[in-house]
Amino acid sequence: MSDRPQGHYALRPLEKADLTLISRWFRNVDDLAAFDRTCRMPLNLTGTEHAWERAVEQTTECERCWFVIESEANVGVGIVGLEGISPTNRDGVIATFLDPSLRGQGVGTRAAALMLDLAFRQLGLNRITSYYREDNHTSHQVLGQLGFQIEGRMRKAWFAQGRFFDMLVVGLLKDEWDARRQPLSSELSAETSVGMGEVGSSGWTWPLIDPDAI
Repeated sequence: MSDRPQGHYALRPLEKADLTLISRWFRNVDDLAAFDRTCRMPLNLTGTEHAWERAVEQTTECERCWFVIESEANVGVGIVGLEGISPTNRDGVIATFLDPSLRGQGVGTRAAALMLDLAFRQLGLNRITSYYREDNHTSHQVLGQLGFQIEGRMRKAWFAQGRFFDMLVVGLLKDEWDARRQPLSSELSAETSVGMGEVGSSGWTWPLIDPDAI
């Protein structure tokens, strides 16, 4: 994966107004079919609002949390989120989507790393799971770089492009992330960063400004 300087990005909570952007992204049928195993055709804005209504209705139970990845020009360039957060099992599922213009440049890796810090260091989770289609090489590379381990293969569980693909199940435990966190930060150029809120305003920035800050 290339890691070319791309500037500074910030995560902010997903708002209903952002669904216009998501609806536009998912007019690309291939992108939609790679991101969402349950939806097979682009939705209009009303359909997108219905599909994502729970994602924008944040509650104190923290069952899910979604963020927009925003450029310095305050333009949304992607989304990252945690779904199925269980306080009993202390686990959740991570998902990331980036605008095609930014793929392969390290932004998604940094955004996902920030979400892992949020999951393990703020929400107290012990495990994060993800799923991807076997031909999704970008997800395979990013999740592997973050330290996720392949735990299973669901045979022919994902239909797209006229055929069935296997679906891979990957997982990451808190102690595995603790061991991977600082080495990963050292591997990433600080010329590109993703922060929570104002970039650089706190320890919630990737790559890590101060590894001991959070």
